[in-house]
Amino acid sequence: MVLEATVLIIDNSEWSRNGDYTPSRFQAQIDSVHYLFSIKTNDNPENTVGVIANAGETPEVLVSLTADLGVLLKGMHGLGVRSESHFDTGIQIAQLVLKHRANKYQKQRIIAFTASPIDADEKALVKLGKKLKKNGVSIDVVNFGEHAANETKLAAFVEAANNNETSHLVTIPPGPHVLSEQIRASPIVGAGGSGGAGGGGEFDFGVDADMDPELALALRMSLQDEEERQRRGAAAQPAGEPNIAGQQRAGDDGDAVMEDLDEDEQIRRAIQMSLMESEQDGASGSAGDAMANDDLVASLIGSLPGVDPNDPALQSALGSDSTKNNTDNSKNKDKSDGK
Repeated sequence: MVLEATVLIIDNSEWSRNGDYTPSRFQAQIDSVHYLFSIKTNDNPENTVGVIANAGETPEVLVSLTADLGVLLKGMHGLGVRSESHFDTGIQIAQLVLKHRANKYQKQRIIAFTASPIDADEKALVKLGKKLKKNGVSIDVVNFGEHAANETKLAAFVEAANNNETSHLVTIPPGPHVLSEQIRASPIVGAGGSGGAGGGGEFDFGVDADMDPELALALRMSLQDEEERQRRGAAAQPAGEPNIAGQQRAGDDGDAVMEDLDEDEQIRRAIQMSLMESEQDGASGSAGDAMANDDLVASLIGSLPGVDPNDPALQSALGSDSTKNNTDNSKNKDKSDGK
């Protein structure tokens, strides 16, 4: 989230009465100002936005830099269409407003609408653009209405002001589309990191920040808190603590290797794993364990070549060992009961 101060410049000249943009050039700008104010202030709680009307005898600062929607609505209340636009003068006043911003850590940006022919010549605009670049002010221009007449001048102006692709010229021809929606799909939204609408893509967390800015901001802050909590937890984890997820992955890899072995090798690996588990578990000394051991011994003897498990001598030897083990277990049990 970029920390930024933005000044929006409205072209409220007589040219803005035209209805070739829905519902008119003037009203399309007003709707876009509300949209951009929402985008900028939702992107960072410390962002501020100001508004200038550049038509009349001289451009007028309607709204000083603020993050309060109520201040914006109050400042723009009663704004009307009047006389001619002063594009270059409005830019210079906007630069002064940004220079006197309270938070000097904020980056500076101007977003200017042009709905009428620009009187200033191209050379003067290029000089103004270089001044903006020198002072670290980015400029976005929405060229609509008289877009064809202004295209060459504005292209040279933005090129002179551009610094590492931080300034943009967006030309929008007339049509049935809504001006704010065209701006939403342009590089202006997201310039410098403004992520409110992401250029018309999917909404963050499935929430449209324009419709419910408070909910979108709360979700974004909640996500940041969770990420910070996870970072603190990872930093506090002891170095020798086992990684259960890593163990699970290792087990999965072992299963994959076993599947690649032939049957004999799988049996050999299974016996090794069984013996390792038996060593870890240890001898319990119970009668059930003794019987299991007897069965294991019998099966092992039966697998030996040249040995008859039914040999009476062998059976007698095994029987005596089994009887001795049972007797010892009974004595140990009696001693325990006596205590």
